[in-house]
Amino acid sequence: MTTTPPADGLLFEVPTPPTPVERLLLLADHYVRHNDMLDLLLRTGSEPEPEAHVASAHQLASATHAAIKAVTDERLYESSELTDAVVRLQQLAYLSSASAEHRLPMARALTALAPEAAVDCATSVAGEIRRRRWSATDDPDQHLTATQYTALWEIGRGHVVATSSLGRQYVHYRDARVLIGTLRSLEAKDLVERVPKSAPSAYSGGPLQDRVRLTSAGATALASAIGLPRDTRAAPSTALAPVPTPAQTTARSR
Repeated sequence: MTTTPPADGLLFEVPTPPTPVERLLLLADHYVRHNDMLDLLLRTGSEPEPEAHVASAHQLASATHAAIKAVTDERLYESSELTDAVVRLQQLAYLSSASAEHRLPMARALTALAPEAAVDCATSVAGEIRRRRWSATDDPDQHLTATQYTALWEIGRGHVVATSSLGRQYVHYRDARVLIGTLRSLEAKDLVERVPKSAPSAYSGGPLQDRVRLTSAGATALASAIGLPRDTRAAPSTALAPVPTPAQTTARSR
């Protein structure tokens, strides 16, 4: 006779599957890593193996289709924002598959805007989920300041790298300002991490830079804040959308 063991008798804890919004933010990170890999292959100057990027491209396409399924499984009411997000994800899946059939320069171009697109889709999906299912108990687990939220947003889009020179650390960002102090506060909370020499150099012949990436906890924290109504965010409402600044600006620590 077979018996079913009690739930509290499990030998290990089954991790909670990511939400659709978390899945999209993690997908953006996969695209960031993929693009960095292609940049480093292109940087070598030598001809790499013809299929050096093919497996990664197919994995990205598969992950994008899985993200689409996660969104559609939410059974949200159709809206223009949700429809646009799903169509954009379908385009990303197509571009990822197509990039596997091209040489590196074209393959890199086809996925160049994918991280930003995935984060934008996450924002749209989160907004739809909040509007349809909002309750007073949906406050984020980790309250983020305006600068922390903006930094996570910029990092999730693949716009932040770090370097060091003469004992000083620098943060390079593209659209929204990220200070070294903010980066350190997020690292202390295990919300972001630096991957040494994984990002292309800032100029031809320069040293490789450290990519700053969201951790899984960082993706969860950002997902819990994206799409929240302005009057329920712990951070000031100006943090809901990063304010564009001149491209490629640098913050320095002393």
